[in-house]
Amino acid sequence: MIPANRLEHVKEYYFSSKLREVRTLQAAGKPIINLGIGSPDLPPPPQVTAALNEGLTHNGAHQYQPYKGTAEFRNAITGFYQKYYQVSLNPETETVPLMGSKEGILHISMAFLNEGDEVLIPNPGYPTYTSVSKLVGANAIYYDLNEEGSWLPNFTALEQKDLSKVKIMWVNYPHMPTGASATDEVFEKLVAFGKKHQILIVNDNPYSFILNEHPKSILKAEGAKEVALELNSLSKSFNMAGWRVGMLCGSEENINTVLKVKTNMDSGMFYPVQAGATEALKLDKNWFDSQNKIYQSRRAKILELASALNCTPGKEQAGMFIWCKVPEGKTSEEFVDNLLYEHSIFTAPGFIFGDMGEGYIRFSLCTAEENIDEAIKRIKA
Repeated sequence: MIPANRLEHVKEYYFSSKLREVRTLQAAGKPIINLGIGSPDLPPPPQVTAALNEGLTHNGAHQYQPYKGTAEFRNAITGFYQKYYQVSLNPETETVPLMGSKEGILHISMAFLNEGDEVLIPNPGYPTYTSVSKLVGANAIYYDLNEEGSWLPNFTALEQKDLSKVKIMWVNYPHMPTGASATDEVFEKLVAFGKKHQILIVNDNPYSFILNEHPKSILKAEGAKEVALELNSLSKSFNMAGWRVGMLCGSEENINTVLKVKTNMDSGMFYPVQAGATEALKLDKNWFDSQNKIYQSRRAKILELASALNCTPGKEQAGMFIWCKVPEGKTSEEFVDNLLYEHSIFTAPGFIFGDMGEGYIRFSLCTAEENIDEAIKRIKA
């Protein structure tokens, strides 16, 4: 069969193909230490798995669920946003559950983009923004982020672009892969930029509670709901990546636009997953503190590994990764492949996040300390 034309411009996701290579090496007996993927290795909160199990016997649990999610889950989302971000949301109209925020990227793009529209995408940034834009026939327009600018948007440079065809601007703070955080002022400027140019600003916000003392939402900025949507996820903050559960928040008008797509794509989220997610969102700050204590210890060891490799980490990084500059004269791909084949250590090369990521690598904190100790040992041997 002949594939659709839209696939001509979309490559297989880097980690999908690279992890096949890693598995081949493992099958050949190589003791690979995986420091490349942001898939939490820690368990979800016990209250969450208990709620999941209890939900299995709930009356109607195995039937279709509401397209907009259960009332309990939507109320938990709005309570969570009020408690941690000081953002007021209407649970009936201003939020909708997602089967992972990656699903939301596609649904938002399908809901707002026509073929030939343009999309502002951060460079470096999450590769899915680009691939999804191409899948729906939109054109990716990159805005460069750099270390000198603290990996934040340069509004002077943005204003110099032809923005007449731009419909969506993707932002992602705390930023993946660099770990940079946005200030309230940056979010206010993004909202003003969106209003001025009639651009939908979408903040992808799954990392705000990991090694970050001040969680923020773009929706707290004055007037943000008029021009902004926010994706959020339980994958990282609650160690629930495999559950595929997240949320989209914003104005009733924009949420309803996305629902026109979403209600034609699925028939509701499995009830026990929503029951578990509801419990997760009710947890207090002690949960995040306990997780961050583990991540802080792992980060210290990753920084020791980076030093042994003569890599230079960026400053004040949030999230579950450490972004480092590789030694002068090395490309990120060469550096990563050397680590993989010479030391059986897998990390993510910066170039996969855009050409502004070249010269950097990304270490994941999603592995036990003894694995990081072993990696250090191999490098120092």
